[in-house]
Amino acid sequence: MIDFLRNLAGDVRLWFAPRRLREEGGTPDYRFSLANERTFLAWLRTALALVGGGFAVYQFLPDLRWGVRVGMAVALLVVGAACAMRAVNHWIRCERAMRRGEDLPVSHFPVVLSLGVGLVALAMVVAVLLGWTQGR
Repeated sequence: MIDFLRNLAGDVRLWFAPRRLREEGGTPDYRFSLANERTFLAWLRTALALVGGGFAVYQFLPDLRWGVRVGMAVALLVVGAACAMRAVNHWIRCERAMRRGEDLPVSHFPVVLSLGVGLVALAMVVAVLLGWTQGR
């Protein structure tokens, strides 16, 4: 556990000083670094869509009961924030692995993200089918 926290702290420091990556290993093929960056940007677009969805649920579904609406909105916002944080962490970890000539890191985050979005979508379906609205 202590090694995990130490590695995480090192990764977080690299978020704010990515130039330090140059000190590790050799320069990878630029195509791989650019593909890693495109993946990072795709994760950020996903995070932005989740955050936008959270605000949309809160703002544009006023007929849903307050607790249901806030619960779904907060869930989307939290998953969006986690996605943004995970994007930068994954970018750093992949870049470091490429520079060191190591295997790319595996991640369980896509499963977590899919489950989070799926659960919110399921909650929305249930809310619609059961008519969890304020005035009806």
